[in-house]
Amino acid sequence: MSPDPSSPDPLDPVALTQALIRCESVTPNDAGALQLVADALTSVGFTCHRMTFSEPGAADVDNLYARLGENGANLCFAGHTDVVPPGDVSHWTAPPFAADICDGKLFGRGAVDMKGGVAAFIAAVCRYVKSHNGPLAGSISLLITGDEEGDAINGTVKVLDWLAKRGETLDACVVGEPSNPHALGDEIKIGRRGSLTCTVRVHGRQGHAAYPAKADNPIPKLVRILHRLCTQKIDDGTAHFEPSNLQVTVMSVPNTASNVIPGVAEATFNIRYNDIWTRETLVEWVRLQVQAATDGQDVQCDLEFSGAGDVFLTKPGPLVETMTAAVKTVTGKVPQLTTTGGTSDARFIKDHCPVIEFGLVNATIHMVDEHVDVADLEQLTEIYQNFIAAYFAQA
Repeated sequence: MSPDPSSPDPLDPVALTQALIRCESVTPNDAGALQLVADALTSVGFTCHRMTFSEPGAADVDNLYARLGENGANLCFAGHTDVVPPGDVSHWTAPPFAADICDGKLFGRGAVDMKGGVAAFIAAVCRYVKSHNGPLAGSISLLITGDEEGDAINGTVKVLDWLAKRGETLDACVVGEPSNPHALGDEIKIGRRGSLTCTVRVHGRQGHAAYPAKADNPIPKLVRILHRLCTQKIDDGTAHFEPSNLQVTVMSVPNTASNVIPGVAEATFNIRYNDIWTRETLVEWVRLQVQAATDGQDVQCDLEFSGAGDVFLTKPGPLVETMTAAVKTVTGKVPQLTTTGGTSDARFIKDHCPVIEFGLVNATIHMVDEHVDVADLEQLTEIYQNFIAAYFAQA
């Protein structure tokens, strides 16, 4: 199938980024973004699979898996075309979905996170395929979801399940999330901390503030629990990870009357944890701290746990070294290997193959006037193209 003649040049990451930004794909809407990706990849021989996944209580999500080649190592590039809402558009220098270029910067929601990265993927693989003589030494695939900024229920994790049922495997993966804090080439993410969220709910007995003996105030009990949790050192960090940290993020008492002792008080906190811990061992640590804070007291409390992903680490080896060399070749810099930041869909992919993250500069991620330097789009494409060539040279 030939691409639409009005489609952007698949070799041009700037034109591709602009076209993707003009698709108003705020999660979970696709707005034509995945078809644009499919058209570009089909033009150089990729087989594209579009799939929509559904689940009760979650939005339907469009996804794309594209592959070129059927044998050898399967090198995957993973990312997303969905974006967060632009906020108050009157605060933007240029309309958030116009993809205007001003003074060498391309403005738009998703320019950095991560339509620019997806465009660089496409341009890099298309350039590699067009310049390569003879059959590929393996396979190249792209896994692109529309659910990374949302619930992450009907996106990457479902595509990975679909691949497993087909008996199709990934051998290595690069996630194109913006990984660089200041300039292209600063950092490669080789892992991510785990994220555990807990809500602690302390039950008391409502009553009049003038008659405290007839009531049971849950607030001081909750404060003692939080003080214990916040003052205990979790760990000292490891070779590749910072010390784990706990932050209280929400406190709630359903009470608006100043002369009423409430019947319940609750707080939510989040722990970003390193590879000393698993989710199960950290849950037990929290329970022990709460028990220590309430020992010998009459405290009735509940704990509810949730989380976005467990900790993982891709140890330095061929995948990391190949990307490091590609970054140095193009930028002249040796990137740091880091594990900082939030979560990404790499947390799902790590169960299937080694995965690293390398993409654009994240200085304006999710902000008003999100933008990318046009020169960075070209450089990132060159890095990916160098990486592909070196990866298959070793295959």
